[in-house]
Amino acid sequence: MTYEQMLENVRYHGAYPTTGRAADAIHKVMSALGRQVTGDERVDLARCLPVEAALVFSAQIPDTQPLTGWGFVKDLATRAGGTPATARWETGAVLAVVAHLAGPSLITRLIDRLPEGWALLFGQAELRPRQPAA
Repeated sequence: MTYEQMLENVRYHGAYPTTGRAADAIHKVMSALGRQVTGDERVDLARCLPVEAALVFSAQIPDTQPLTGWGFVKDLATRAGGTPATARWETGAVLAVVAHLAGPSLITRLIDRLPEGWALLFGQAELRPRQPAA
């Protein structure tokens, strides 16, 4: 998928009126995601993304303490100066496209490595109790 196609997909999923608004959402969410994902999953996810999105994602230094899914949304809202509802909407629009690009295997690995609450952000059901990562 090209970056332009990613923009159009995010615009569609987020019901944004312009690709400029979609580009803003991609930048905010990919920056925030880059502060959460580490290890092999970080490298593998960057490979799946269009170059423009991968650069935004990879430019971030991962936080030492990963956030829960809800913590991620609240942090994104605070950093962007928006509301949690807006941040949740943007997150859903962008991560739906990211999940499509990454595929189910990588998304499962990501969700397993992150704290609780991330499955819903990637459009997945979190049906089983979380096991601590080894």
